[in-house]
Amino acid sequence: MSIRTILVGASGGTANDGAVELACRLAQRFQAHLEGLHVRPDPQELVMAAGAGFGMPMPGDWVDRISTEADTAAAEVKKRFLAAGERQGLPVRDTPGAGASASWREETGYGPRWVADRARFFDLVVLGRSERVVDRPYTDTVEETLMYSGRPVLLAPARLPATIGERIAIGWNGSAEVVRTIAAGIDLLQSARSVFIITIGDKQAASAAAVREALGWRGIAAEIRQVPAVPGAGPGGQLLSAARDAGADLLMMGGFSHTPWRELLFGGATREIVGVSLLPLLISH
Repeated sequence: MSIRTILVGASGGTANDGAVELACRLAQRFQAHLEGLHVRPDPQELVMAAGAGFGMPMPGDWVDRISTEADTAAAEVKKRFLAAGERQGLPVRDTPGAGASASWREETGYGPRWVADRARFFDLVVLGRSERVVDRPYTDTVEETLMYSGRPVLLAPARLPATIGERIAIGWNGSAEVVRTIAAGIDLLQSARSVFIITIGDKQAASAAAVREALGWRGIAAEIRQVPAVPGAGPGGQLLSAARDAGADLLMMGGFSHTPWRELLFGGATREIVGVSLLPLLISH
């Protein structure tokens, strides 16, 4: 799959700048169109929710105050998005055309669902990892986007590494989810200087060799690194350690769940990786 359109969730929180900067870099690299999406909270819904929580009507000026705060926040996020695009040489254009470009979009409502719905029409979605959820296995926006958009999600740390996608590690476990991630990231893999296929234990040795052969047909030379399974150690921590040992600046893996409930969205290694990784992480469901 070629990356020609990118959506970035511009939340305005602590994860905002890392996600926007990463998305702008990729838009320039692949000469893609980037849309920044900011979703304002619905003041009426917030007031109703707050009133229900306190068991009483809220002051009438709350709507105006919330709306004013939302306007101020949206203006600041837009300013930062356009500044990042200008640094990367992205001209502002409403629709995709020849060469790299950027556009801005604002909506009002439930942010996670807006991002997930809008993401369906883009090749890649870039989201940030907020400091508020570092110790949690998910964010609502990541969950909704992975589960309902059908698109690959690139999670960006708040502080980006100096390079992105020059040395890529693939966490291979033989699942359909990681196959989807590889397909979604072919452009990234083809532009990388080094690619590592990392397996935990020896169960996937044969299929890892098949992956290397398949990538070779696309001109991608990959190295297999088999990490011995350590009893009692989580596969996520082992995978992350192996990726860091390889000097990777991007990790690709599958995101999967056993049930649709948010607390079980990420199974096994994915939960561990999302919770602690400072590497950009490309995942598909």
